Amino acid sequence: MCYEDADVVAFMDVQPVNAGHALVVPREHYESLVDIPHALAMHIFEVAMELAPVVRQVSGADGLNIVVNSGAAAGQDVFHYHVHVIPRRQGDGFDIPLPFPGSEMPDRTVLDVHAARIIAAFRDPVASKKRQERRTGERRTGE
Repeated sequence: MCYEDADVVAFMDVQPVNAGHALVVPREHYESLVDIPHALAMHIFEVAMELAPVVRQVSGADGLNIVVNSGAAAGQDVFHYHVHVIPRRQGDGFDIPLPFPGSEMPDRTVLDVHAARIIAAFRDPVASKKRQERRTGERRTGE
């Protein structure tokens, strides 16, 4: 254990990318990013941000990754939400390649279509209400 408070614990990953690789985890169970309450997710990220420079310093790392894998398709294999704080060294062999080598640069109109769909979804009043409920933790029943 390298950090704990009433809502969150952080401990060393048992299969670290490099020495100092830590996980920041809520005490209460939430499966993935879509399940965790907004305020708790923000607190977990704040803890990860506080730990990051300390992990980097203590491990002597050249850089850091802060990573969330949400869902099996994204590489999540432990279905309890958590954030990785991964100290990195040049040539350590770990990679999250962006831009992804298998992707092609789409035509600008394709990017514009995806942006327009996201904008429309943000403006949807039902979806907006659900996002607000998630942020505040409020759920209205019987409406």
